Amino acid sequence: MSLHTKLVTVFGGSGFVGRYVVKRLVQQGARVRVAIRRPDEGLFLKPMGAVGQIDIVQANVRVPRSVQSALTGADAVINLVGILYERGPQKFSTVVGRGAEIVALCAKEAGIQHMVQVSAIGADAESRSGYAKAKAAGEAGVRRHMPQAAIIRPSVIFGPEDDFFNRFARLAGISPVLPLVDGGHTRMQPVYVGDVAEAIVRALFDPAAAGQTYEIGGPKVYSFKELMELTLAEIKKKRLLLPVPGALLKPAALLMELQPLFAPPITRDQIELLKSDNVVSAGAKTLADLGIDHPVPVEGIIESYLYHYRRGGGRFQPRFS
Repeated sequence: MSLHTKLVTVFGGSGFVGRYVVKRLVQQGARVRVAIRRPDEGLFLKPMGAVGQIDIVQANVRVPRSVQSALTGADAVINLVGILYERGPQKFSTVVGRGAEIVALCAKEAGIQHMVQVSAIGADAESRSGYAKAKAAGEAGVRRHMPQAAIIRPSVIFGPEDDFFNRFARLAGISPVLPLVDGGHTRMQPVYVGDVAEAIVRALFDPAAAGQTYEIGGPKVYSFKELMELTLAEIKKKRLLLPVPGALLKPAALLMELQPLFAPPITRDQIELLKSDNVVSAGAKTLADLGIDHPVPVEGIIESYLYHYRRGGGRFQPRFS
């Protein structure tokens, strides 16, 4: 279906994935309403579209009335809201879990038929990770009210603004050691943010995607250790990759979580997540089912944004001229 003149409300549209989703929507002629907690933080999105094509509104998925307002007159909704760690009222259960259900319930009440919920590979109601458990609760809440919604479960997402390669590159700049949780054997299938955004937009109005769950990953599976080695190679630094039992890292992670001034480099919940593989399941619907047959590899992208972590800032030299 053509997106021309369609009004799509995107919750969390100013985030890492959101900015790519918004760009693709406006390129296809959609009108986009970006619903975020702090509207001033989404103003950078405005130049992506024509005058009036992108509207920034205030909404908090924990507050149903604000969600209802953001959905008024919309033809479709995309929920990208998520948090990587808990702080203050921002809890996994209320933002990731209950928040997704509130969006679905309000969409149903507004008569909206098209929805995409972005979850994560590893979503599991029985997980010991609060994040994974909340993602599963969010999926269940969406299915309860919008059974026709498409659910997208990405593996680790990479791109210039990511919180994975950038995080460990920064850590390598200040620490001589990078810890490998339980040896760094956990497998991951990093997927490019552009491919994730394309999958979301394609699933939005595709009748074949209605009610389906997609697990999406990149073209190659790596161990966590291999990804750390790749990061160090790109930033041209040598660091000790030290296998550490997750149980020994958790006390240090707790101390980092308690400080109020900056985002913790790693949390106890993330340590728990690193104990389980994060790859596409056998038999799952994938990017290929959405017509994306050639996902972008890690090596083709990370060199374009990790180079500035090199000593002196380095210089980016494209692989292809």
